[in-house]
Amino acid sequence: MDRPRTIHDFGGFPRALFQVQYPAAGDPALAQDILQRLQPQEVALDQDWGLDHGAWTVLRHMYPNADVPVVQLSIDETKPAHFHYALGRTLSQLRDENVLILGSGNLVHNLHTYAWGDTQAQAYDWAIRFENIAREAMLRNDHRPLIEYEHSGRDAALSVPTPDHFLPLLYVLGTQHADDPVSFVTSGFDGGSVSMLSVQIG
Repeated sequence: MDRPRTIHDFGGFPRALFQVQYPAAGDPALAQDILQRLQPQEVALDQDWGLDHGAWTVLRHMYPNADVPVVQLSIDETKPAHFHYALGRTLSQLRDENVLILGSGNLVHNLHTYAWGDTQAQAYDWAIRFENIAREAMLRNDHRPLIEYEHSGRDAALSVPTPDHFLPLLYVLGTQHADDPVSFVTSGFDGGSVSMLSVQIG
């Protein structure tokens, strides 16, 4: 859509967050282009949803003036990991056309074990181990351990109890060209079980 609305799809946070607006323009032509590139997958254009917190909470720090057009893609979490990685490979062509592909989530995201109210909580051993394995795999351009994370044992199961925060990473990794460097822009843990690692490709 031309002007996607700002969606506050969360609860229990300070009132100020519900008042934030991110008035970025959409890009219907790019959305149509993406739809064509992803054929024969069943992809549809949406005229209602807008930008949810997975998009605008990150973008408002990167582009505070909301002066870049944004097209948000939804993720079908019922599909296996390799499906999402393959879509990322298809979308990688957009990088060569000056389109930034941004995946928003957390490599480790377990709210059941999160230390609510403890600002000094130390990261769990299993969370650190899983993040380190992921880092090492990305640095050697070996995406298989991340695509096959569901078969990687207890550390992975605790780190990724649901796929919604993890799958966006596979799209980003799918865009990587053979000679692209990998860097980690931010790091650290929050609440012991949420990784704040940011991965940059290229």
